[in-house]
Amino acid sequence: MSILLAFVVSGLGIGAVYALSGVGLVVLYRATGVINFAFGALGALGAFVAWTLIEQGHADALAWLAAILVAAAGSYAYGRLIAPRLAFRDPVVRSVGTLGFALVLLGFIGWYWGEVPRRLNLPTDKTSIALFGARLNMTRIIALALALAMVAAITVLLARTRVGLYLRSLADDRDLSAILGIRVVQLEAFAWGISGVFAGICGLLLANLVRLQGMQLTFLVVPAIAAAILGQLRSLPATAVAGLAIGVTEACLTAVPSVAPYRTAAPFVIALVAVATMRASLLSMDRR
Repeated sequence: MSILLAFVVSGLGIGAVYALSGVGLVVLYRATGVINFAFGALGALGAFVAWTLIEQGHADALAWLAAILVAAAGSYAYGRLIAPRLAFRDPVVRSVGTLGFALVLLGFIGWYWGEVPRRLNLPTDKTSIALFGARLNMTRIIALALALAMVAAITVLLARTRVGLYLRSLADDRDLSAILGIRVVQLEAFAWGISGVFAGICGLLLANLVRLQGMQLTFLVVPAIAAAILGQLRSLPATAVAGLAIGVTEACLTAVPSVAPYRTAAPFVIALVAVATMRASLLSMDRR
């Protein structure tokens, strides 16, 4: 039991990143109806910018801020320049458009930085606490705290502010929102920017907890989508809990030798089960 608890504790850090990623996807989806497949690539771009600045001798805080700003700016630019041109297309087409954006970013990362795995070291790696036999460094603790804080902050933003009211109305009916005088394009770009902030933070954390590699970080979107699906693409708390659960599940599978090599497939399996379960529930409700 103590060994299992150690794996649970170690999985909380990566689970917190999945939680943040899923929340970033849900915020954007609730405002625009788009699943952003470029989320991981934006995070990777920000992480590489931070790594470069640190290697050049710049202050760590400046590098981290630059990473978040680059990811947010890239996401905002797509939301302001490209997304409006796809606004009246099928939702699948709009989501596939972000996949093309992800491939462009991945190609640029591969051309400029290459595919040699690196690691983004953070000062918080040096401090840790022992919990149930596992060493939990400060980076993982910060990731968990950020997940909780940002879920709370976005929940307040959507529920208690005028911007949140506009975003909710935009999600309900884009055309009616425009008729009522809401600046739809600007508001959607704002939602893209918020999602980019989440991407930048997640890219930094994952580059430290796993490794700094374009392809690896781009596929961050897979567990994020799984968490978002489990939250039914609407509930921020449920998405955060799902992200934590996926991270813990991956870590616990490491303890099972027969399935440990396939533990990274856990998000795919969980997402498929979630979709099948929700579909069965909807069919059952329709029959009633």
